[in-house]
Amino acid sequence: MPSYRAVLQITGLRPGNHPESVIKTALETLSSIHLVEAHQLDVVGRVPVITLRFLVETSTDEEEDAQAAAAAHAMREGVQQVALTGRLTTLRRRGGKWLFVA
Repeated sequence: MPSYRAVLQITGLRPGNHPESVIKTALETLSSIHLVEAHQLDVVGRVPVITLRFLVETSTDEEEDAQAAAAAHAMREGVQQVALTGRLTTLRRRGGKWLFVA
């Protein structure tokens, strides 16, 4: 099964939400669609960034990439209920490298 990463910048919290709710919401949303293998929170240039690694069922490359991009966007929509977001990047693991999908 192909492995993907959804990388999302977090630019702020919506009122009444705690920082922990961001990663919790991201995990709940994405794991309802695909198997999430790992997650992490980093700070890049003073901007929090969440990264979720997940698997997509094997089909054609185009279908897999489309499913991964759609799942990443659904994750972002879920997170936007609790936080303000910035750039979303979807990456695919191929040959030991992470390649840009969307």
